[in-house]
Order: sequence, then C-alpha cells, then structure tokens
Amino acid sequence: MLWTAASVVALGFLIALEIAARGYGLRGPIANQVREVIFAPKSGFLLYGSMALMMVVLTWRQRLIAAGAAIGIDIVFVLVRWAADIKVTEGHLFGNGALWVILGCGVIAVTRRTGQERVLWLKGVGLGLLLVAGRKTGDTWLLITSKTRPAVLDQYVATADHALGNPSWLVGRMVRATGPIGEHFLDFVYGQLAVAAVVFTLYQLRNVAVEGRFPGHHLVRTFLVIGLLGPGIYMIFPVVGPIFAYGADGGHWAMADMWPGTPPPINTPHHMPFDEITPRNCMPSLHTAWATAIFIHSRKGPRVLRVAGTVWLIATLAATLGFGYHYGADLVAGVVFTLTIEAAMRSLERGWDRSAIQLVTYGAAVFTVLLLSYRYLSVEMAEYPWVFGPLLVLALASVVYSYVRTTKLWEPKAAPARQPRPQPQPELA
Repeated sequence: MLWTAASVVALGFLIALEIAARGYGLRGPIANQVREVIFAPKSGFLLYGSMALMMVVLTWRQRLIAAGAAIGIDIVFVLVRWAADIKVTEGHLFGNGALWVILGCGVIAVTRRTGQERVLWLKGVGLGLLLVAGRKTGDTWLLITSKTRPAVLDQYVATADHALGNPSWLVGRMVRATGPIGEHFLDFVYGQLAVAAVVFTLYQLRNVAVEGRFPGHHLVRTFLVIGLLGPGIYMIFPVVGPIFAYGADGGHWAMADMWPGTPPPINTPHHMPFDEITPRNCMPSLHTAWATAIFIHSRKGPRVLRVAGTVWLIATLAATLGFGYHYGADLVAGVVFTLTIEAAMRSLERGWDRSAIQLVTYGAAVFTVLLLSYRYLSVEMAEYPWVFGPLLVLALASVVYSYVRTTKLWEPKAAPARQPRPQPQPELA
C-alpha cells in the first residue's frame, strides 16, 4: 500500500508539472521522457545508470540478457539514424535501448511474473524510472523558476558572502589557474553526479536479488527527496549565481562583469530583475546536497568507495564555486539541508523517537535561520565578517556534530562475546 500510495502521489505530481509547463509553452517531464523512447535522449549515461539500478532485482543471467538487449537496440537506433541521415544535435546517440529494456521488464513483470517476484521486479522498474523521472522533473522545475520569478536575490547572497571571504571569487581564480585539465576534470565530476550516485547505490543494493527485498534505506531515497524539496526552496529564494549576476554569462542583465576578478562592493542590496531563461537554482546548492549524500552513504562501503565519496564531494564543492554557479552561502545551506533530510529518511526507517525529532527540528531551524540571515542581515554580515563568518561555520559544524553524534547512537550495538563458563575440574583419586 505504501508503494502504491507513493506511486499515485508521484504520478499526480508529474501530471501537475506537465500542466504547468504546458501553460508556459514548454514540454513537461512526462512528454520529455516519452520522446526519449524514439528520439535521442538527453543523457544516455543516466538511462544506462537507471537500467543498472533496475537490474539489481535480476539474476546474473537475466542481467547479461538485458544489457545485451539494450546495446543491440541502441545499435539499431544508430544505424537507422545514419541510414535516414538524422543528425543528433543535442543529447547522446545511445540510451534508447536502456529505456526500452526498463519498460520491457515492467511489461514482463506484469504479464509473466507472479507473487513476490512480480513485486520485486516492479520495485526495480520503479526505482529505475524514478531516477529518470527525477531528472526530468528537475529540468521542468528549473524552467518554471525562470518563468515565474522575474527578480532574483543575488545581491543579498553576494553581500552576505563577504562574511565567508567571497569563496566563489577565490576558488574561481584558482580553477582558472589550473588551466583546461582542471576545468575538464571538475566539469566531468559536476555533470556526472547522477551516474556517481548510481555507482554507490549499486553497491548498497548488491544483495537485493539474493535476499528478495530492498534495504530499508538507501541513497536513492535521499537523492529523490532532495530533488523534490530543493526546487521548492528555489521558488522562495530565487538566485541565479555569481557567473550570471556578476559575470559575462549574465549579459546585460548582470550587475557588472566582475567575476571572478573583483568581489562586489558592499552596498545596500535590492531585488534584481533577470531574464526568463536562466534557472534560479542556487539556494541551496543541490549539487552540494547530493554530493554530501553520496559522501554520507559511502562511509559504510569499502575503502575505495570511501575515498571516491570524499574525492567526489571535494571536487563538487570546487566545481560549484570555481565555475561561478554558487556562492559560499549556498554550500553551507546545502550541507545543512542534506543532513536534515538524511536524518528524516533514516528516522522513517527506524522509527521516530525523541533524538530523531530533535535532530530534524534542529537542522530545519538552522536552515531557516540561514535563509533569513542571508535575506535580512546581509549588510551586517558583510560589515562584521569576523563575527558572522565564524557564526556561519559554527552553525554548520553544530549540525554536522549533532548528526554524527545522534546517528552513531542509532547504530545497532554488537552483542558482547559470551565468555565460556569455568568447568569443574575432575577430582583426582
């Protein structure tokens, strides 16, 4: 019943977004996904990652058959496009096959499977489609933010960012100093975040086919909730980012072309009109939020995954700042946002108690205070960085400490080893 209710809510949400997007003359998430059954997909890597998630419910023989079918279908699509002289100007040449296999497994589950096996297959198909739908939903949300929020709050966040030393300007100059090698590496990390999440999730779900069930909590659950709630904050706190508000990418809408060379002066901030194209997707930084979630879930993996999770988090933070997509204040809010959601998702699995309620409430309160401070205390934050800078770091550290301390208490305690009882010695005659 829980899966059915979640599916109905998700479908209703997608339909609502589709209607809203159509109102602005745009294709919504459902239409965009249906197109990829035939047309070149936006991200073939994401579709193959989604298929990999779906295949956790299959046996190794079934996985090989599914992978071979996906590759074969993609080869046919490439040959047909070549024969018909169809040029792919956007997206990837591959990925349709993966989507066909996911949908095909859904049909097989309904028509050829019964009982618990059918349920498991449908959960796998739903997991794969949810990842794809999450990406399409996010794209539609971003378009809606640009259409419905004509004014942005970048001046407030840029002013508040003086308390942190204008990290976007600093890291932006550092990234440019690394040349094309550093830029290409960070661009790859930034663009393939969803694929990285799939890799970490595959490790968490590696035993699903053998055990016949999904674990109570895994990375995709947190990923999807972050993607669901984050755009709602975009609507409340619209920000486009320094490279647009203070850089060349903003065109005539930008305050000036000063990123990353010259930090903005401390003036009284105002609402700033901006175009109807650039997404208002900065506050909080969801790339930071997702990379933080990957880092958290990698802590229980083998050493190679723990190292990869750490590297991915550091590289994502460097990319978000170094490419001018976010302010430092966005990153602070993003980490607090993730820890609060992760705590709530874990509490849903283990049950709510006093410690869970306190942790989630505290994280939500700190996140709210951060947003209010950026909006209403930005000038004071800039004028007294030696006060507000440490306070921001302390607020972030307090949430991190509370999360680590509380979740450590939630870990199951290992039973103490039983000591053998002393045996009576036989008496000597």
